[in-house]
Amino acid sequence: MQLTKDQLQTINQSGLSRHETDFNYLLDKLLANGTAVEDVITRLADFQVAIPSWALGAGGTRFGRFSYHGEPASLEQKLDDVGVLHALTQTAGAVSLHIPWDIPTDYAAVRERADSLGLKFDAINSNTFQDQHGADHSYKHGSLSAGEEGARRQAIEHNLEVVEIGRRLGSQSLTVWLADGTNFPGQRNFQRNLLQTQDSLQQIYAALPDDWKLYIEYKPYEPNFYSTVIQDWGTSLMLANACGDRAFTLVDLGHHLPNTNIEQIVATLMLKGKLGGFHFNDSKYGDDDLTVGSTKPYALFLIFNELVYGMRNNPQNPDLAWMIDASHNVKDPLEDLIQSLEAIQIAYAQALLVDQEELARAQEAHDVVRCQEILQDAYRTDVRPLVQRARLSRGGALNPLHAYRKLEVRNELIRERGKHTVATGL
Repeated sequence: MQLTKDQLQTINQSGLSRHETDFNYLLDKLLANGTAVEDVITRLADFQVAIPSWALGAGGTRFGRFSYHGEPASLEQKLDDVGVLHALTQTAGAVSLHIPWDIPTDYAAVRERADSLGLKFDAINSNTFQDQHGADHSYKHGSLSAGEEGARRQAIEHNLEVVEIGRRLGSQSLTVWLADGTNFPGQRNFQRNLLQTQDSLQQIYAALPDDWKLYIEYKPYEPNFYSTVIQDWGTSLMLANACGDRAFTLVDLGHHLPNTNIEQIVATLMLKGKLGGFHFNDSKYGDDDLTVGSTKPYALFLIFNELVYGMRNNPQNPDLAWMIDASHNVKDPLEDLIQSLEAIQIAYAQALLVDQEELARAQEAHDVVRCQEILQDAYRTDVRPLVQRARLSRGGALNPLHAYRKLEVRNELIRERGKHTVATGL
């Protein structure tokens, strides 16, 4: 299924008058404050977030998976779903694949299909947290950190195969997340685990094409609950430094202990030139993979405030890779992703409104109250008209979720695919 701009323009008509009223009201207010509104809209229009191929079907828990009708049963259908998201939001112009769930059978056809939908292939993800059919070795006791040399070599070779798949699709980055760890004290030697992981990552890094980046993800716990080999951003940073200049830390918003100050982590990594990108989601208790902005929208804004500052003041940090990592256990996956994209754009727009110069003066004067007011003034601004304007400038939907339902996209997908297709992924 593909959406046309004519379809979206027809649906947009009913909301344009209200949009113009809301936009002009906000425009007058922002211009009076000296905000470069056109620059903000341009930045929003240019901002693209990669959609994870594994999140286009229903998610699951340890206790069950409740399939959503009309799920994409192939990589090509997953690309079509991302194409629908991009047509509606105009901010989903990339897809992030997970291997071996999404190995193409015809690379030329897959690239052609992505091009026709206006999509590129962002970071490609390896998978050593599951045993694969026919594999010689198990990852039950580790992959890149495994004490068994055969399992470690198998995990390294898998990552190199993933790189080759990504290279043939036009990707230029590899994301590595390890489930390696222990459930009980004394189960493994911490130092040997870390050294073996470092050696494995260095071998993978040495084999990367010259224009590729390596993103090293971290997580404090789960699936192991006593220790995780790459458990925090410091360990990820240490391993990235041990690999080289094109290795970076990747921050998943759900991969932190409760109440961790993620915005400070972001600021530190950008200062050191080692923040590679994000997996956006939201959480209440742990790695819940909830809809972005559904639970902690102010925390998301504070993170973006540091990102905006870093993008302006830290040229030593490369352009960031923006990706979503979510699990939709009870929602239509496409509706959930639309909501996530909207929340990301809203937080970015709010952060672009922060008067950084005024904030710096308040900080230097130790005016703590004024600092809070500056941030909260931006956060409390209803920036949705700016986000809408950015979408309209690219031919997207004024209200993507409304358009999605108006066009009965899910029903059309069910008609095309049936009720019992199941997308690959967790």
